[in-house]
Amino acid sequence: MATPRQLGYHPLIATLAGTGEVIHARMRKGSAGSSRGVVRFAEELIARVRRAGVTGALTVRADSGFWSWKLVDTLNRLGVSWSITVRQTKWICAAIAAIPETAWVDIDYTIGGKAQVAECNYSTGTGRRARTVRLVVRRTRLTGRQAQLFPDWRHHAFITNTEHDTVTADAFHRNHAVVELAIRDLKEGAGLEHCPSRHFFANGARLAAAGRSQPVALDHPPRRHPTRPAHMNHATIRTRLIALAATLVNRSGRTTLRLPLHWPWAEQFTTMLNTLRALPAPSG
Repeated sequence: MATPRQLGYHPLIATLAGTGEVIHARMRKGSAGSSRGVVRFAEELIARVRRAGVTGALTVRADSGFWSWKLVDTLNRLGVSWSITVRQTKWICAAIAAIPETAWVDIDYTIGGKAQVAECNYSTGTGRRARTVRLVVRRTRLTGRQAQLFPDWRHHAFITNTEHDTVTADAFHRNHAVVELAIRDLKEGAGLEHCPSRHFFANGARLAAAGRSQPVALDHPPRRHPTRPAHMNHATIRTRLIALAATLVNRSGRTTLRLPLHWPWAEQFTTMLNTLRALPAPSG
């Protein structure tokens, strides 16, 4: 969030589960609240995915900044499942406190600590606005000597209409945090490191360019670069494969790229270069 009199940029970003590819993004002005524009963003996202030919079931996973009943109603209308983190309001806290101790199930979540999950029904509203949703809660705390510093449970809750059991639903929702890896890459060499500027449309152009370039730096081996190690991101690709300490020389009329001696990433670079050269020329 931007502090008063300080420029900020607040893009909404959606990534594809399993690949981390940015499939939709929208820039907002610096004074935008966390939940501003999320309903329209979700409508645009689902429409774009459907236009791309996706006909199967869809699930939207989101953090607490997206939580609103308008968004839930929109996703229900569009036939999309959802799993959304909720803020710790007094009503949510009351629902969590009412969960019996026998309902909590241990899960393998953290080193040096203990984690459990449970769920309950959360009801809110009256009359036509009355609704009951499934509330899944994960609680964690430290064990051993560190528990003396933080002995209480810390809770993370989300609502969902998926059909997973409690433990699976928690693990499924927890994986939405990989969107932070895409955001990291967008800020490390894809263009968003130049934001914010005083020109809103310049920020929007950088976001669009970053989203288009992001597939080449996914955290999995993409189809375009099957030989690239899975851990390489934008910054790594830029320093190892693009910003080279190399020179172009002309030897007997033939242009040659001279690379550093004993360069540790020479094989990766030459493999990528040969792959690009093997691509067919554009038709027409």
